[in-house]
Amino acid sequence: MKLVAAMAAFSVFVSASPNPPKIKVLILSGTNNHNWRQSTPFLRQLLENTGRFEVRVTEWPHGATARTFEPFDVVVLDYCGPRWGGDTEAGLESQVKSGKGLVVFHAASYPFGEAPVLGDSLLKTGKTEPPWPEYRKMVGAYWVKAGENPTGHGDRHSFRVKFTDRNHPISQGLEESFWATDELYHNFRMLPGVNVLATAYDDPKYRGTGKEEPILWTLEYGKGRVFHTALGHNLAALQEPGFGVTFVRGVEWAATGKVTLPAKLTQAPARPRILVVTGGHAYETSFYSLFDGLNWDHVSSNEDGYKQDLRKKYDVIVMYDMSRSISDRAKKNLQDFLESGKGVVILHHAIASYQDWEWWWREVAGGRYVLKAEPGFPASNYKHDEEIFVRAATKHPVIGDTMPMHVIDEVYGNLWISDKVQVLATTNHPGTNGPLVWVSPYPKSRVVVNLLGHDHQSHRHAGFRQLVRNAILWAAQTGQ
Repeated sequence: MKLVAAMAAFSVFVSASPNPPKIKVLILSGTNNHNWRQSTPFLRQLLENTGRFEVRVTEWPHGATARTFEPFDVVVLDYCGPRWGGDTEAGLESQVKSGKGLVVFHAASYPFGEAPVLGDSLLKTGKTEPPWPEYRKMVGAYWVKAGENPTGHGDRHSFRVKFTDRNHPISQGLEESFWATDELYHNFRMLPGVNVLATAYDDPKYRGTGKEEPILWTLEYGKGRVFHTALGHNLAALQEPGFGVTFVRGVEWAATGKVTLPAKLTQAPARPRILVVTGGHAYETSFYSLFDGLNWDHVSSNEDGYKQDLRKKYDVIVMYDMSRSISDRAKKNLQDFLESGKGVVILHHAIASYQDWEWWWREVAGGRYVLKAEPGFPASNYKHDEEIFVRAATKHPVIGDTMPMHVIDEVYGNLWISDKVQVLATTNHPGTNGPLVWVSPYPKSRVVVNLLGHDHQSHRHAGFRQLVRNAILWAAQTGQ
């Protein structure tokens, strides 16, 4: 089973030419009749993943002035709401006229005209406001909501976007067309001077016009450059590769007049391949959220997980099982995995696994929750819902900047812990041995033990989540 975050589902990035100066981007957001709380972070991440942009966001553009816009090379509008007022509007006009860039995204083509004030429910008034004529000139088009052939869209569906200008820097080198699954805006009132880059056929069976409608275009405003994309209704629409590459290239062109980002989307750098092993202990499904955006598979028992050679398939195993027994075949495959240099992260109750496999708990884990007292090993104990104050014991990539940390979790006491482990984080909680996170003494692999992680109180804790991710990257030898 794989669970991925929305951004991870769009599993590609584009890489700019080596070491150009970063383009400074300001996204104006915060009010929209679309879900800006999803679209704005996605657009930001899309830009930052290229390595070409440095992005800032404001969710309340009202009150901005020319000085606000001055440091930025390009402004991206993810906004559809009431007018901002004279100083802000004049500031944006001046910014673009002076030679900077503007990118108009989806519904940002709609506001500031003779239409009802839209946006968040707090700002919906049902009133109209006078148009902002200069904004129409900057966008190159405007909406008409009444009369013959009103601007709007039919039913959302999948359609081909076809380039009509293959020589423009934004479209140069791209395929002739790409798929979009989106709203298809129609009946824009286009102004002179607009250069349409791409169109789409608005099929009448989806309540369309039966015409080719402009989707992507550019224009000049003073000395500045404007790129418009009518795409982007929701997160699924933004995840279409064609949207991604045209958007980032459009932002770069609006900012600089050139495009250095490649025409082909390339696969992101390889992420660690993770096997998550559970079983033998109940847990809350919030545990799965720890792996959002990561490349992972899940098995619900060690026998399923270690029934075959794992060395070519995975880089790190995350153990969240509490398995009292393990077959000889599973032992061999797990030991082969470790001896090949692959990593292991042992979380919470997995410290109690494999009680009878001394090599495992003594050499690999470097610790053991003793389920039943034995000669020389008194029984361990636990206590739920304890307030724990965690502090770093040393500097280490697994710890990063996660410490200090305050969390409610289950504590383990009276564990056996090897005096050879490297303790990374500890606590003064009287119900514990002290060490909570450590690196095992096993020399052939990177093994991290983290005793935290009982339920949603830790699974959702930002510090714990980062500890787990840091441990995975370090154990997989992709961290420092």
